[in-house]
Amino acid sequence: MRILLLGATGFLGRHAAGQLRALPGARVLDGGRTPGAAVPCDLAAADPDALADALRAAAPDAVVNCAGATAGSATRLTAVNARGPAVLCEALRAAAPGARLVHLGSAAEYGPAAAPRSLAETDAAAPLGLYGATKLAGTLAVTGSGIDALVLRVFNPLGPGAPDGSLAGRLARGIRDAGPDGTVRTGDLSAHRDFVDARDVARAVVLAVTAPEPVTGVLNVGTGTARTAREVAKGLARAAGFRGRIAEDGAGSPRSAALPWQQADVTAAARLLGWKPSYAFGTTLADLWAAP
Repeated sequence: MRILLLGATGFLGRHAAGQLRALPGARVLDGGRTPGAAVPCDLAAADPDALADALRAAAPDAVVNCAGATAGSATRLTAVNARGPAVLCEALRAAAPGARLVHLGSAAEYGPAAAPRSLAETDAAAPLGLYGATKLAGTLAVTGSGIDALVLRVFNPLGPGAPDGSLAGRLARGIRDAGPDGTVRTGDLSAHRDFVDARDVARAVVLAVTAPEPVTGVLNVGTGTARTAREVAKGLARAAGFRGRIAEDGAGSPRSAALPWQQADVTAAARLLGWKPSYAFGTTLADLWAAP
């Protein structure tokens, strides 16, 4: 099985790459701007015809798109998150119409929900900001493409290798910099999110790629449990043996204030893929802290 993986150097892409490469008989081809990529392409700027030629040469059985931008200018967010998936689908239709596409979406595509209700795939998508809007545009491009394509709508991923730009990455960096008895300053940590282990996300990718029958549309990937960002901070402090203080008197995130609660309904992923989260929250945070 030939699997083309886009975004293999990102947080979720690295975890997906590890699990896809462990599949018996699988050959994983890296695609993107990385030097030496098997399929050199930049979805944000790629010409559909040129990308179709590259896909025709690669002849993938499946394509996994983990490429995405979480921050940056409006131009970059739109190019990577909206145009990229649209160009990819157009090229796949032309060059590899039988290939299966698995695309990573985001819970930011949903708007706010009242606690304690879980968000299902049938709930309206009403993103609050540009990031969520561009991710939603990418999802619509994939689901409307007419090809064998599934969007995994990922909630808040945690785990080893979490980037400094993420909540957990910033907290871990703050604890390391503060030392065992120092002070870590953050914004308000009362917002509830559905935190899912990146390795569980990668397993959902594997199940989607290898499903015997096509599964199309959108599936939530979360845990079905909302936790506060404060619980993430406390869990990392325990894993680190941190004895200092976490002060929530810093600048907060406007998005967190506007979106106080989010929790996934993951029953569809269980029914259609046989997937459910397997990593305990404490294990995820301990492994995040222990990772280089």
